[in-house]
Amino acid sequence: LCSTWRMFLVALSFAYFAKALSGSYMKSTITQLERRFDIPSYLIGVIDGSFEIGNLLVIAFVSYFGAKLHRPKIIAVGCVLMSIGTFIIALPHFIIGRYEFETSVRWVVNSTLNPAPCPVGSPPDLALDGKQLEVPPKGCEGESNLSMWIYVLLGNVLRGIGETPVQPLGISYIDDFASEENAALYVGCVQTISVVGPVFGYLLGSLCAKIYVDIGFVKMETISITPADARWVGAWWLGYLIAGVITLLSAIPFWFLPRSLPISGPQSPEKYIILPSIITIQILCFQTDVCYVSSTDFIPTLRTLLGHPVYLIYLCVTIIQLNSLIGMVTYKPKYIEQHFRQSASKANFLMGVINIPAVALGMFSGGLLMKRLKLNIMGAARFAFGTSLIGYILSLFFFAMSCENAKVAGVTLNYNSLEGISYDKHSVFTTCNSGCYCSATEWDPVCGENGITYVSPCLAGCTSSVGSGKNTVFSNCSCIGVDGNFTASTGQCPNKDDCDRMFPYFLALSVITSFIISLGGTPGYMLCIKPQLKSLALGFHALATRTLAGIPAPIYFGAIIDTTCLKWGQKRCGGMGACRIYNTTAYRYSHMHLFMPHMSLYFAAQQQIYTQEILQENSKTVTLKKKNSIEKNRQMHIVKY
Repeated sequence: LCSTWRMFLVALSFAYFAKALSGSYMKSTITQLERRFDIPSYLIGVIDGSFEIGNLLVIAFVSYFGAKLHRPKIIAVGCVLMSIGTFIIALPHFIIGRYEFETSVRWVVNSTLNPAPCPVGSPPDLALDGKQLEVPPKGCEGESNLSMWIYVLLGNVLRGIGETPVQPLGISYIDDFASEENAALYVGCVQTISVVGPVFGYLLGSLCAKIYVDIGFVKMETISITPADARWVGAWWLGYLIAGVITLLSAIPFWFLPRSLPISGPQSPEKYIILPSIITIQILCFQTDVCYVSSTDFIPTLRTLLGHPVYLIYLCVTIIQLNSLIGMVTYKPKYIEQHFRQSASKANFLMGVINIPAVALGMFSGGLLMKRLKLNIMGAARFAFGTSLIGYILSLFFFAMSCENAKVAGVTLNYNSLEGISYDKHSVFTTCNSGCYCSATEWDPVCGENGITYVSPCLAGCTSSVGSGKNTVFSNCSCIGVDGNFTASTGQCPNKDDCDRMFPYFLALSVITSFIISLGGTPGYMLCIKPQLKSLALGFHALATRTLAGIPAPIYFGAIIDTTCLKWGQKRCGGMGACRIYNTTAYRYSHMHLFMPHMSLYFAAQQQIYTQEILQENSKTVTLKKKNSIEKNRQMHIVKY
């Protein structure tokens, strides 16, 4: 029996680790997926939320039929489905062809001379406004209308379906067959291992983001971009293959586990139920009624549950908090990349080694403080209320952590006035490049000698170039200097001194706020719910948080981020692609303006819970006094007679 329990705990912990790793790796690849499939952020939000959709599709069936069947084997099937879904996500890389990014740099064999970046256009080649007439490249006639990101979405849905049985059936297996004193320990061990998964997921994302997407199929010396470039796409598919193999391996032990185990130790009516959120509720079952709800009593029972004021407010708190948490976690690496001009690899590395451990340490410390201080229900409410307030106040300092936008002629700067950054709509065409046959939609930035970035060497007025790959130098650039003899090099200008100075302060504040807010995440609220309502309470909680937080949050966060884009890329066969450069000021304010209202509502809801707990505590005190008074009068009556 002991060896079987040990095997089940190891298997379940490994399954938790695998699903956490693949989930966090998905979030670490959002910018890679945007660039590879040329899609905006809101579609990435749809893909990210599809995991929850898959989960919701089968959660009712798994919850109902799972306990009646062989639970370890159901978990094994779930792990296999997660693995297949992860492999499907990586599938487009092998059928979509090589990644082609916009560039004027050509790799010419046995020659250091490239074609002129500024070819002179004849009048028939130009539109009336001087822009190049966009002609789709050859081969686009037979291009399929089916976007490859659909495979990523379907794979993530399948991942969500496969993940469904792991948590409820795994925890219920422990709850049914473990002794009361061991159940909490086993669940704690499994949850602790699951915290390690995101760390390795982000580290894997960091490693794969450094590797070029078509590594092994192209000569790296022909690649003219670096990992810090907005066009760079890392080997996103490689991490999914690794995560898929790990998830597949996690399924193997469950096939050899028994359907049931002998129940060890006495069973108490008081159970500790772990909710699928960052907060734990301890449900105290004071009554011994049979835990049964018939289908005809569903609506009245649900009405009774939602009529419980503390449960209802707690549900609202969780939804608000998860909206903010999911939106922030999903797009935080992207925020670091765009606002502080860091590479995707570095952003993912920092998330894995700094932010995630800070959250885990905060949750652990919160539980330890609860135990050491021996806080009751009122103390837990005050503790969570205080940590929320401190985290809310500290988060306000993020507004002050600004970083100046990149200086890009025709985007953030006017060609006629290159002094101050302006977000007015500028034209990329001007007198100095009027004789060139340039594309207005191409994003192929070059850095001029004057420290200004130009959208392309053609729009910089460069008429010749020497060298190849990353060493290409463009010369005779009429827009860079008055004489027209100035040169430009490939890539954006690295003018980010103010960003480098501010970035360490941002990281420090991010770690501190994550730790403090997580301190109040572990202590839970004790709800006096009848035993027959506990399953419905947990199920409705999971349904509400997934539907109202897990699915919509990444979508509307992404949609608002898209509104701050200054320059969109273009797909190979036409149409809007991924964003190349953002208005960092608008990005920061939109990002924080989404977070702060959620925190305000969460803070207000915490106050309501605190008030309700005081009212319930006072009500219990009054009831107890009445009972004592009645008992005292009864005893006096007996003594009298």
